[in-house]
Amino acid sequence: MKPIHFRYFAAVGALALAGCGKFSNDLAVVLPEYSSQLVAECYLEPGVVPRLTVTESQAYLSAVLPMVPTDVTVNLKLPGGALVPLYYRPGQDPITKKLYTHIGTAPLVAKPGDTFGLDVQDTKGRHLTGTATMPTTVPIDSVNYKFNDGTGSARKAYFLTYFKDPATPDDDYRLQLHKGLRIYSSPENDLTVQDRLLNGQLFTLGTSYRFNPGDTVTATLYHLDPAFYRFRQSVNDARSANGNPFGQPSAIYSTVQGGVGVFTVLNSTSRTVFLSK
Repeated sequence: MKPIHFRYFAAVGALALAGCGKFSNDLAVVLPEYSSQLVAECYLEPGVVPRLTVTESQAYLSAVLPMVPTDVTVNLKLPGGALVPLYYRPGQDPITKKLYTHIGTAPLVAKPGDTFGLDVQDTKGRHLTGTATMPTTVPIDSVNYKFNDGTGSARKAYFLTYFKDPATPDDDYRLQLHKGLRIYSSPENDLTVQDRLLNGQLFTLGTSYRFNPGDTVTATLYHLDPAFYRFRQSVNDARSANGNPFGQPSAIYSTVQGGVGVFTVLNSTSRTVFLSK
């Protein structure tokens, strides 16, 4: 067999690379016009003055800049039918550090089973609406913790939270664990669960060995409205798909109509424990 010289391969490779240019073309893609929608984010809590953030949605490839419309009228419908206006007074919540565009004048009075309505309109004819019912109260039954056998910086504790699920089906929960009393800071642990497999039974939610001797741990349990649970899951799915070049697009399931966003009533209970050495 005759040897094949390296120069032959080099020549063939050069021709192949030169030919690749014929398969590369610049295409001008004409994108369809995008009509911005109203975006609302409102979490009602008993005893807290209602706050709402209204922005506008943007095209996927547009600059990431918040668009805040100033011609929006917002009304909150109470369970008895009365309308309470939320005024355009942009600010920052001193406790949660979240920004808002509209705010009420008095703390919200709400109990489990109460249904509230949201009405958002602007001068362009856009109209966003939503309804939300306060879920029942599900208290934390108890909490517990246990340290490992490590010493020094290796000594860690896991944390357990117990609560009893009601006999009704389709209950959704979110459990957050914070170090200290600042429950609006980034949580050490954040779990979202359903009762499909444990309907009417005792839930036990635990962590890994991650807490130190002397830590103060606050467990906050939210009983979620099913629509809010679905919204949260869809947002997480959309984030994952957005960062995956091989993933399928994922839709966000809003809890409002006529726009995008979430409107819900939060109901939570909490327990705070000092992890003694």
